[in-house]
Amino acid sequence: MIFAERPLAECRGAILAHNQRAGADMLRKGRVLDDADIRRLAAAGVTQLTVARLEAGDVREDEAAQTIAALLQAAQYALASDPPFTGRVNLRATADGVLDLDAGTIDALNAVDESITIATLPRFAAVKAGQMVATIKIIPYAVPQDVLARAVAVVSGIGRPLLAVHPYQQRRIALIQTELGSLKPGILTKTELVMTERLAAMGQAAAAHQRCPHQVAPLQQAMADALAGNAEMILLVGASAISDRRDVIPAAITALGGEIEHFGMPVDPGNLLLLARIGRVPVLGLPGCVRTPKLNGCDWVMQRLLAGLPVTGSDIRAMGIGGLLAEIPSRPQPREGRAPSGRARIVALVLAAGRSSRMGSNKLLLDLDGRPIVAHVVAEAAAAGIADIVVVTGHQAGKVKAALADAGVRIVEARDYATGMAASLKAGLKALPADADAVLILLGDMPQVSAGLIRAIVAAYSPLEGRAIVLPVADGKRGNPALFDRRFFAEMLALEGDIGARHIIAANGEVVAEVPADPGQIFVDVDTPEAYQAMLAARAARGEGAA
Repeated sequence: MIFAERPLAECRGAILAHNQRAGADMLRKGRVLDDADIRRLAAAGVTQLTVARLEAGDVREDEAAQTIAALLQAAQYALASDPPFTGRVNLRATADGVLDLDAGTIDALNAVDESITIATLPRFAAVKAGQMVATIKIIPYAVPQDVLARAVAVVSGIGRPLLAVHPYQQRRIALIQTELGSLKPGILTKTELVMTERLAAMGQAAAAHQRCPHQVAPLQQAMADALAGNAEMILLVGASAISDRRDVIPAAITALGGEIEHFGMPVDPGNLLLLARIGRVPVLGLPGCVRTPKLNGCDWVMQRLLAGLPVTGSDIRAMGIGGLLAEIPSRPQPREGRAPSGRARIVALVLAAGRSSRMGSNKLLLDLDGRPIVAHVVAEAAAAGIADIVVVTGHQAGKVKAALADAGVRIVEARDYATGMAASLKAGLKALPADADAVLILLGDMPQVSAGLIRAIVAAYSPLEGRAIVLPVADGKRGNPALFDRRFFAEMLALEGDIGARHIIAANGEVVAEVPADPGQIFVDVDTPEAYQAMLAARAARGEGAA
């Protein structure tokens, strides 16, 4: 192909390389210029053009792209092609399923010549009917016949499909959830609904649901019942996540004669996946992240199995590259959460508006090691690495503000603080940065909460893994502080009176994570003179405080 700037008189039959105005008309690049075009251009004063002219043996871009696409599209591969346009042919799936491809041959095709390219979705991508899975693009306006022949030889010589969509196959699926006393029935019901939606996205009918105690024998019987009902896949969601190959779920599988093929996967969320088989029936032990609709590593395994593709331990290990799903804002399945930009932005909200009616004076201003109690709370939050700290004042707002003059925090006043805790909480939430991902609510009269505990709570927060509320716990009892994902801000802003967010926690148990804590930190507040003196005495006994 000749590509050059030529006098207008020599451009008849050539391909226009760039858009060119001809009076009131715009001639688009790629146009084959005819006599009428030449006359219009001459009338507009154009004397030269950059054009391409085919030589003997050249194949036009659309024809070349269509030649390659014809080798790839096939009904048995669930692929069809769009008509060629400007040297491009798009290949689309004709069924919902999973895309498989030959990466080595695609690399070889792209290496034939820079003029011929093919771009695809990643291998094993879940696709919908009509979705584009690949595009063939011829870069110049034409390619030499021998170059196209080499590209054809690469595709024709592999003896297997370069691309194929494997449609989902209908399977009889059993979903078994185990139960413990600490797991609320509502969580199990919600999990069934989420899993029904998840399976529907993979072309499956709702699974047959069972529940049984989180013990080996009852789970073994439940799986035996599922097999007797001709289940072709068994999904197990434990009340407690699998932590070892000898745990309850794998023990029940092996007791039934099954084989554990792989435990764990380098995909986050989804690390605690168990892949097993009982005879020819695949059995998946699913981690708690499947209780939410967000994409996780288990989806990848289920998609392949339901599309008839084998999954082995080596396949699961290979998922590690690209397996950090927690930091990826969008995937084929809908997921909650926002597009992250590095670490989550967590704001500490210190409630310091109360009247201290039981103390007789403002408890927040009492001395503790030479500083007001509220200053200790703020200092521990800062020491934990939280850069954004908002303090809500109310009673004696001026004095509390003065006590924190050098703390580098934002202070807002809840003028209606006397109506109850909800007023302080709402004033603080309204003052949060618009891009806050979560809020850590600290009480200004709990100075024993340490920076280490705050760091542990923050580290546990991961809404994409189903940990959207984080609470400290000691002796089986939950305490303060509490961390909430932004999805709960609207509910919290609707609170009234002297109540906190306890009912929000109760209604969303499936996304609550608990962090072990020292009871002396999470239960000790300074409400009365006796509590204040007891705290000072306890600190002295431990050798803490000012020398």
